[in-house]
Amino acid sequence: MLRDNGGVPALFLLLIAAACVLTTHLLPRWRGQERAPGSSLLLWQAISIAAILAGVLLAPVAVLGVVRDGPDLPDPAAHLPLLLVAIVVSGVLLGRLAVRGHRVGTALRTSRRRHRELIDLLAVDPGGEPLPDVRRWRALGSGPRSLTVLAHATPTAYCVPGLSSRVVVSDTVGKQLGPVGLQAVLAHEVTHLRQRHDLILEFFTVLHTAVPAGFRSDRGLSDGRLLVEILADRGAEHLVGRTPVARAIVLLADAPHPEGAMGSGGASAVARLERLADARSYTAQALLVGVVSGLLIALPLVVTGWALVRG
Repeated sequence: MLRDNGGVPALFLLLIAAACVLTTHLLPRWRGQERAPGSSLLLWQAISIAAILAGVLLAPVAVLGVVRDGPDLPDPAAHLPLLLVAIVVSGVLLGRLAVRGHRVGTALRTSRRRHRELIDLLAVDPGGEPLPDVRRWRALGSGPRSLTVLAHATPTAYCVPGLSSRVVVSDTVGKQLGPVGLQAVLAHEVTHLRQRHDLILEFFTVLHTAVPAGFRSDRGLSDGRLLVEILADRGAEHLVGRTPVARAIVLLADAPHPEGAMGSGGASAVARLERLADARSYTAQALLVGVVSGLLIALPLVVTGWALVRG
């Protein structure tokens, strides 16, 4: 039986976890995410972290509410069976995340390593510099080995993240877009690598696969992919302007890319073009979303602290 309403903090943690799960299904309906993609990604991560914290802390806080009698914290040794139950429940949640993280990470890194080996075999000799104005690539801060050119009739461009990253383009891209358009494509992929968008998507993928099918949000995962593409478009826009980036988006809208790589194909070209055409600043929205994200992460910790100090 709960003593002195000791179960209230645990109930709050349960409500926080449930609200976070519900939000992952409702948030994709808000099209304002695309106005401030960086802070929107932060919000998605904050919701996920808040749900994890609430879930992990729920069992210990619930046990504390059951065994506590008075203002002082109870002696753990006196309630060892319940304490072990709480540890096991929280450990199962953390263990599931750890296992999924290991499996997803291992699969991605294996896929990327194999693909790097394959494209190195198929690459056009970089000494010939078959693409227009490839020398400007070095100004973007990436070594010449990181650019791999494939002779292929289909326009395609993507990056393979990792310690030995690659940016892969087909020679058709330079022929159809010209030097400036090519630089837009390269800058887009470099932004992915520099800002480590692969780690953001890997985090989302781990959570997506760890959550039971009835609770996960497929739209949330696709929204995350769209937001990182908009961020990469912004990086390219800063270098070459909007028009070359828009042309590159249209050309590569249906371009394929291998598993584990990051490419423009698959993300909504229309949404990216609409955001690119919108020159307005959304600084206030970005700041507000950032504040909300911080509060979301802090909320489970505050509730847990309240459970510890309440008499």
